[in-house]
Amino acid sequence: MLDIKWIRDNASVLDEALARRGAEPLAAELIRLDENRRSLVQALQDMQSRRNSVSKEIGAAMAQKNAALAETLKAEVAELKTAMPALEEESRKADADLAYALSTLPNIPLDDVPVGKDESGNVVTRSHGQKPGWNHPAKEHFEIGEALGWLDFEGAARIAGSRFTIVKGQLARLERALGQFMLDLHTTEHGYVEVQPPLMTRDEAMYGTGQLPKFSEDLFKTTDGRWLIPTAEVPLTNMVREQILEEEVLPLRLTALTPCFRSEAGSAGRDTRGMLRQHQFNKVELVSITDAESAIDEHERMTACAEEVLKRLGLHYRVMTLCTGDMGFGARKTYDLEVWLPGQDAYREISSCSVCGDFQARRMNARYRAKEDRSLNFVHTLNGSGTAVGRALIAVIENYLNEDGSVTIPDVLLPYMGGRTKIEKAG
Repeated sequence: MLDIKWIRDNASVLDEALARRGAEPLAAELIRLDENRRSLVQALQDMQSRRNSVSKEIGAAMAQKNAALAETLKAEVAELKTAMPALEEESRKADADLAYALSTLPNIPLDDVPVGKDESGNVVTRSHGQKPGWNHPAKEHFEIGEALGWLDFEGAARIAGSRFTIVKGQLARLERALGQFMLDLHTTEHGYVEVQPPLMTRDEAMYGTGQLPKFSEDLFKTTDGRWLIPTAEVPLTNMVREQILEEEVLPLRLTALTPCFRSEAGSAGRDTRGMLRQHQFNKVELVSITDAESAIDEHERMTACAEEVLKRLGLHYRVMTLCTGDMGFGARKTYDLEVWLPGQDAYREISSCSVCGDFQARRMNARYRAKEDRSLNFVHTLNGSGTAVGRALIAVIENYLNEDGSVTIPDVLLPYMGGRTKIEKAG
């Protein structure tokens, strides 16, 4: 969330930033809402002040035995008492209108973010590795998995409907190995603390990281009003909500391997076959909580941590700097890691790492106390996938396919596979 005081002082900056995102200018409307809120607050304060002063005047009139004046003043108090509830309700509505407008306003892109309307404006920052060179045809992961007998899409559809998958046997173990490998890497070498967070959250947590109110249709809601997490970013980042941290504990680096649940409301007809776009999937999430000065360097560090997963798996990928029109709602800058999928003959996103500034912290009221002057400041938050486990499984299946239909297990995963070196057809 952006600060209305900052918006009042930087109206043109906000509108220029919104234009870079392809949005209409909103500063004037936000300032109008704030002026209305301020005028109502002032009117209510004036009314309360007048009521208090009239009450004193009534006492003075009674002491002077001026009954006529006292009755006139009592009538004025009665009128004030009648008018104030309506003004209070109007003031509450003005507060809510401004709060909602601010809560749906996207974050301000950093100056070095490329300007563009959509994904076509994204920029290749760097790439790593080479596409596999084979003498046999590439296949998509669902063809490979079904032929091996370890992926069952029809069975999942009978149980839960579309966009679910049953992963069995050797592939199930491989997916588990991928998640464990990622957690071990991030906790033992990259300094992240492993967390097992709640998979359901309250409204306030979803609001804190920016999923609510604007993106409720992308979420699943339980019958008791909680939300299934679309990413562990939500509970991990909200671990500092309504907290005041000491600067010395920053940065906090947290990671979790969790199921994630997304309705994919805006994805009708996209990636309907296979495991690429699911209602339920596993992901290792990375979250960092920093001060303002460290956030940009932490973004580069987090991205490098996610890249290391792909490097050790021996997968070819590229790093994309997202343009303003393709960047997420709460991000100031985002790098996407796109892994090469031979079966699709395309790069596909496997990780997205974003720096959010104090955008989420303001929504969560998450602050830290500066070591030097003891001032209170909002923390800066970052989040990234380290990485999407299901998509990593897809990438391994397609990139390590052998001519006989088996899949070689990457060396880094062998310690997790109980001596198995290949995924072979179910016997």
